[in-house]
Amino acid sequence: MEQLILLSREEAHMRVVRLQALMRRDGVDSMLVSDNANLFALCGRVYAGYAWVPADGDPVWFVRRPVELDGDNVVYIHKPENIQAYLSDAAVPVGRKIGLEYDVTAYSSIVRVMGMFPDAVFVNASGILREWRSVKTPTQVDLMRRSGMKHAEVYKRIPGLFSVGMTDHELQVEIERLSRLEGCLGVFRISGPSMELFMGNVISGKNADNPTPYDFAMGGAGLDPSLPVGANGEEILEHTTVMVDLNGNFTGYMTDMTRVFSLGEIPRIAVDAHQCSIDICHAFMEEARPGMEARLLYAMAEDIVRGRALERYFMGHRQHAGFVGHGIGIEINELPVIAPRSRGILQNGNTIALEPKFVIPGVGAVGVENTYLITDNGAECLTECPEEIVPLV
Repeated sequence: MEQLILLSREEAHMRVVRLQALMRRDGVDSMLVSDNANLFALCGRVYAGYAWVPADGDPVWFVRRPVELDGDNVVYIHKPENIQAYLSDAAVPVGRKIGLEYDVTAYSSIVRVMGMFPDAVFVNASGILREWRSVKTPTQVDLMRRSGMKHAEVYKRIPGLFSVGMTDHELQVEIERLSRLEGCLGVFRISGPSMELFMGNVISGKNADNPTPYDFAMGGAGLDPSLPVGANGEEILEHTTVMVDLNGNFTGYMTDMTRVFSLGEIPRIAVDAHQCSIDICHAFMEEARPGMEARLLYAMAEDIVRGRALERYFMGHRQHAGFVGHGIGIEINELPVIAPRSRGILQNGNTIALEPKFVIPGVGAVGVENTYLITDNGAECLTECPEEIVPLV
């Protein structure tokens, strides 16, 4: 038999206690969790089933699959209704207010759970869970550091994968192959509705200015209308850039990193915009501290861009993204969001991907993206890799 919880006892306890404190703050008596990312954050593994988390006391782990998991409070069930029966038989207090993951759970599943507890009041617990996951423990940060190191190793080898005449798609496949051989898990978990991406983007030349349905700085037409983003199969041409923004999931906790490569000399405006991006990142490292309002960090980036008269190209050209950074961990687009109307306040332990990018028509996308850890001394970069534009040949 294998233990269900794959975390140390201390680590598992720390995570549950932090979640319970947020539940008590918001008056939530119990929470039923089934989303893969939230289960992974709670116990260190993904399983089919639920975690019942009370505001006080130990969680109960209701499992459908896989079989033969063991540990304290592990209960096998065949259907959700078994949860209510177990809690009743074991005299586990349910409480009046139950939190569910409205943002990620099918409506039919929510209705089914509500029928199990007819006297309860149900609330959306997705916000509590997102806030909980936005602050990483030292163990989670260590996993992100390891992903960042592997991520950087792959990016440093990209020029050796390129040959003249390649398409953007061909180069992306080679980078993905190398990433997988280095241990990348492949899956790129994304928080948010209807956003799909396969391992990330390689954007070359004029394709960077093709708008997508998503809130991305650079676009890309993609290879097919069913996945309208990223590489479109065109040859990488002289005097253009190639922006690589690919998956850094090597440990279950991701890093997000973008670097830019060029084929031949590129126009001065592209070089200047790229340097502006680097300067924004360095300013962020100084200013991003616990207690800082996320919206002020966006304003800082915007001021730097305006000071260099580059706002026309900032976070897109034909279509502009509405943010410059986002939380990251098990998923991308976690909290906090660095955006003009963000209400987020930075906390010690936040991990944020900052991506001040520019799209120069006819040339391509430029700018860097790094993953940072928020500390009392500023933002620490977890994706250490050369930031300048690197020639492909």
